[in-house]
Amino acid sequence: MERTCAVRMVNITKTFGHVTANKSITLEINRGEILALLGENGSGKTTLMNMLSGIYYPDSGEIYVDGKKVSIRSPKDAYALKIGMIHQHYKLIDVFTAAENIVLGQKTEKSLAKKQIAAKIKEICDKYGFDVDPDQKVFNMSISQKQTLEIVKVLYRGADILILDEPTSVLTPQETEKLFGVIRRMRDHGHAIVIITHKLHEVLAVSDRVAILRKGEFVGSIKTSEATELSLTEMMVGHKVELQIERPTPVNPIKRLEVRNLTVVNPDGLKALDNVSFDLYSGEILGIAGIAGCGQKELLEAIAGLVRTEPGSRIIYYAPGEEHVEKSLIGKSPKEIKNLGIVLSFVPEDRLGMGLVGSMGLTGNMMLKSYDENGRIFMERRSPRKLAEEIKSQLDISTPSLNTPVRRLSGGNVQKVLVGREISASPSVLMTAYAVRGLDINTSYAIYRLLNEQKKKGVALIYVGEDLDVLLALCDRILVLSAGRVTGILDGRRATKEEVGLLMTTVEGMKAGVSEKEGTHS
Repeated sequence: MERTCAVRMVNITKTFGHVTANKSITLEINRGEILALLGENGSGKTTLMNMLSGIYYPDSGEIYVDGKKVSIRSPKDAYALKIGMIHQHYKLIDVFTAAENIVLGQKTEKSLAKKQIAAKIKEICDKYGFDVDPDQKVFNMSISQKQTLEIVKVLYRGADILILDEPTSVLTPQETEKLFGVIRRMRDHGHAIVIITHKLHEVLAVSDRVAILRKGEFVGSIKTSEATELSLTEMMVGHKVELQIERPTPVNPIKRLEVRNLTVVNPDGLKALDNVSFDLYSGEILGIAGIAGCGQKELLEAIAGLVRTEPGSRIIYYAPGEEHVEKSLIGKSPKEIKNLGIVLSFVPEDRLGMGLVGSMGLTGNMMLKSYDENGRIFMERRSPRKLAEEIKSQLDISTPSLNTPVRRLSGGNVQKVLVGREISASPSVLMTAYAVRGLDINTSYAIYRLLNEQKKKGVALIYVGEDLDVLLALCDRILVLSAGRVTGILDGRRATKEEVGLLMTTVEGMKAGVSEKEGTHS
């Protein structure tokens, strides 16, 4: 198919206070093409696309759609130009059905009968290979179903220029491949597709061309067929990088946690965890693999004292340097666990909801870790400020000042703040849930290095991740969860992606000849 220019952005500049998010960017988006927009966290990718979708308005520069100069001041203006954006955080109303979400806010659809709306939705689904039940409530949908609904919603509204922001961040490998198939079909129908992502292997798998931003400026574009992960990374960061995940062998591993028959029941009465048992050792990284919603979140929160466990559950902590001293964590709050002298750090999946206070800056969020020490939370600010400065420097956090509310930072910078704060506590147990989700590859490797530094210090680590390649390269052992049950514990050095994938989709436990014994330390 002959590619024609759908959008041309010329000398686009956008600032927020003293921070320049985009500086004189010129970019073309073609029909019949999948363009991957690549860059480190805070490089201005989402800001640039937010201007195309009407969320922001550029300070200067021009936008042309199909050769005509346009002014896009709202999402409504963008839809009128057939531009639709699927955001990283879905814009859906949980109590509405799929059909109600699709037609919400469209005056012309009010007069249409329910059957007519359903027929139009079915036509779109049949054309591109979607599977959407118009009558299904959003709160009953999986993550991938919600994402599918968002795409159908913009197509229903006539969009043929689509922007997808981190579309695979919470999808399984199988769901990702299904999405890629849909994206390719949309491209083949002449749509212009832009994907904002950090996953280089996905960029190489699905895109036709890659455009790279660095620190708010356009670096250049390259045909995907001529690119490699290494060449793209070097364009992103501006210098040569080493894409190698270290995996030092655990030295003198000592049991740090003993989890037995751990069961957690959700408020709806369903078991989120069902008799989960495993051991965690010092100086090792235990990976947790599983399809989204299989109990990973509840497992970490149960250990951290954030959710109630069922009778019969056991979590025993063995203190470093204290021979056979057992401390039960069951039934204890995070503060009670801390009062036992246990330094347990937790990087939760919900960065701003659970991990940080969005209205506070770096210094304020550092203070949260020591809020009850000497009763001087609002008096002693020097130590938290010093820590904030150190973390900002070590992790290259982009922020106008230490007092800028963290909710104003990019997702990657928010994650750096959270990871840096938890590691700074010098924990004996460190648990991370999707520690590199939304991070660019350079920052992701910086996080892997930080985790391995903790491992070398004898810290016991639990790493919940969605990228199986990383789990297999980083972790010493991999515990696989399916429907809240342990289906296997594998040696990270010998396991294959196929073995892990098989265990992720079985609910019968200990399948394929894999037993917990194979993954334990001798």
